[in-house]
Amino acid sequence: MNKKVLITIFIAASVMLTACARLYDGFAEFYALRIYPFFAETVSFFTSKIKFSLAEFIIIALITAGVVFLSVTVFRTASNKSMSHLKNFFVNTVLVVSVILFAFVLFCGINYHRYEFAYYSGLEIKESSEEELINLCKLLIKDANNLREGLDTGEQNTAKLFDENYYETAERAKISFDSLSQKYKVLEGNYPQPKLVTFSNVMSNMRITGMFFPFTFEANVNKNVPPYQLPSTMLHELVHLRGFMREDEANFISYLACMSSGYDDFAYSGTMLALSYSMNALYREDYNAYTNLIEMYSEKVKNDIRYSTNYWKRYETKVAEISTKINDGYLKSNNQKDGVKSYGRMVDLLLAYFS
Repeated sequence: MNKKVLITIFIAASVMLTACARLYDGFAEFYALRIYPFFAETVSFFTSKIKFSLAEFIIIALITAGVVFLSVTVFRTASNKSMSHLKNFFVNTVLVVSVILFAFVLFCGINYHRYEFAYYSGLEIKESSEEELINLCKLLIKDANNLREGLDTGEQNTAKLFDENYYETAERAKISFDSLSQKYKVLEGNYPQPKLVTFSNVMSNMRITGMFFPFTFEANVNKNVPPYQLPSTMLHELVHLRGFMREDEANFISYLACMSSGYDDFAYSGTMLALSYSMNALYREDYNAYTNLIEMYSEKVKNDIRYSTNYWKRYETKVAEISTKINDGYLKSNNQKDGVKSYGRMVDLLLAYFS
């Protein structure tokens, strides 16, 4: 079949599926519940047999192949003094991009338009007073202080996980999510544990803690993040694997999974995640109340936050800035109109949960 025809078919199919998800109520939900799990469970069954991140390998391979083919094309064009090689390269590139776009829409994009998790949890999102926000922060601070007291402190003067290695943490993350799915049936499924990325330093330079790769259905995690942040990050990516793509919901469901895990280090990780977003919201609303509550943190909690702050300060680079802008554009193009700021909606879910 003609390449231009294939390009047209893949792009048209992508547009049509996205339009249906946006315009027809229930289309995305039907897909998310009836069709997506088949793809996700089938593909992840095979990719889970590979211990390393297949997504990482594919990205590196695609970049390498792109550079090689472009170099060869430029060389041939210069040698033959003909633009035909460049034209072929352009058509082939557009074809590959159109296939990737179609696969993304099919395995990920449609799920951005499904019903929100609040629909299944029964949580009522409503406007809350500043007093309610302050009380939420106080509750989370108390939880964080109590949980931190029961955890050991590692070499980096930050909370230490129970596991000997991060692969054991990944296994516990899977168990924790499976446990949560017993309460929320919409989260059920036969899915694997998250994978640790070998080149995690690259992710840190881009200020990325984790990434769901829809083409292999892998939950990829930056293993270099501060240890206490790792459980909630793993669970966040597992949320995406199970079909909930909105970042605010992924954070909230991660919190729920951490708290119901039965592991204190996981509960601390989830509590610190929730506390971070709640205190940031309070900072914007009432700076004086924010500074007063900071004094309620235990010294161990303060040390953990200080370590995290210093870690991420190392990566305040131009690369990180560009990465954030790309992520912001990506979110806005996928039914998250507030872009990166949409993470703040987790606070609304927390307020509804504790009301």
